[in-house]
Amino acid sequence: MHASAGEQAVKVLIYSDDSTTREKVVLALGRRVAADLPPIKTHEFATPLAVVNAVDAGGFDILILDGEATPAGGMGVCRQLKDEIYQCPPVLVLTGRPQDGWLATWSRAEAWTPHPIDPVALADSVAELVRARLAKRVAA
Repeated sequence: MHASAGEQAVKVLIYSDDSTTREKVVLALGRRVAADLPPIKTHEFATPLAVVNAVDAGGFDILILDGEATPAGGMGVCRQLKDEIYQCPPVLVLTGRPQDGWLATWSRAEAWTPHPIDPVALADSVAELVRARLAKRVAA
């Protein structure tokens, strides 16, 4: 599968109450997470309610949720989305520490990466989620 000029961008929702964290995620993802994938279009959200409403409205391919966000952390938001949204998009949770991966699993996230954000690890994880999502679409 190779990218073409008319391809549709991968829509990525980024949730964190911290604008610096959102900015780091956007910069880490860049325009494209891998050469064989479509470009990335990011949408930033700072409140849990806005995230739930946006995901409920549909159209996102991948969700990146900050586990350290307040007042609601990304893991709790992830679990809520997985419980309430039919065919919720894949979620990557940013955990506070590497040891918190089990919490991300509890939240039903498909992937996780710890703070501080490692741009290469984040882009690789998002690329895996995008490939899996695109493969499901082709199979459907």
